[in-house]
Amino acid sequence: MKTIAFFNNKGEVGKTTLAFHLAHMLPRVGVPTLAVDLDPQANLTSAFFDEERVEELWQDGGETILGCVEPIIEELGDVRPARPIAVADDLHVVAGHLGLSRFEDKLSDAWLRCFGNDPAALRATTAFHRVIQKAAAACGAELALLDVGPNLGAINRAALLAADFLVVPLAADLFSLQGLRNLGPTARTWRQQWGTVRSLAKTTIEMPAGTMQPAGYVVLQHAVRLDRPAAHFARWAARVPEVFRTEVLAMKAAHVGEPDPWCLATLRNYRSLMPMAQESRKPMFDLKAADGAVGSFGDLMRSCRQDFEDLARRVSALAAARKASP
Repeated sequence: MKTIAFFNNKGEVGKTTLAFHLAHMLPRVGVPTLAVDLDPQANLTSAFFDEERVEELWQDGGETILGCVEPIIEELGDVRPARPIAVADDLHVVAGHLGLSRFEDKLSDAWLRCFGNDPAALRATTAFHRVIQKAAAACGAELALLDVGPNLGAINRAALLAADFLVVPLAADLFSLQGLRNLGPTARTWRQQWGTVRSLAKTTIEMPAGTMQPAGYVVLQHAVRLDRPAAHFARWAARVPEVFRTEVLAMKAAHVGEPDPWCLATLRNYRSLMPMAQESRKPMFDLKAADGAVGSFGDLMRSCRQDFEDLARRVSALAAARKASP
């Protein structure tokens, strides 16, 4: 089982929308999938479930990621096994919870103590990894998609340590490029530090490899004019390949030909479909006439479906081909 985290230090780039739609499309190309909401804002959870269901999940707590790590937060024991929620054939969800933010201080405090082989610190830092692995085994998932918040805090560090691969969603603008400049060095530092922790650890706790191998980036939310990017979009988009290479991959700057092999997809913003999809709690490519998708929406939905199918096949192939080295 492989894990992919969707992460950018810059928020509001369409990260959760990407994770939600890929989670629905991957099973249709033959990849049983587990979607895990590790963002304390729980936006992915609200994309899958209506408010009544979310309230029910939060009241019970046991089917959320908070319920899994709460014994560690309260210092009452180790992680509880997740109960993945089936939402479609070969698609399951580990729901998020606003209360997950309570885990931040615990994880922050645990980090330095991991270097001293502290068992409680190691249990806390590896909690997400162990919950995800057991949840995937329970539902037969071959790929887990991790949705995380747009920051460089302790929760995201623990989440990225659980990721074999890293996909960076971004918009073609100054803020996303700066996000890459923050993300790349930080991820490399976390990877190196975790390698030291693993080399020093003397424990039976299951430890993630912490590879966070960059798998590529996806450009989202751009306007399309005559099937070509608008001029302002093109100007920023042209800078993405070099910044991704130098900051995320730590490669020397070089001219990048087209298409950039690290660009997994360039997706338009399907603005007219998104409100209907959010209202119906389904992906844009599954909208029906009863949802309001009539007339000209048909061509748009077919284009959307093809875009995400192509991306799902590419992500699946990358996860299968690129081995996550320990």
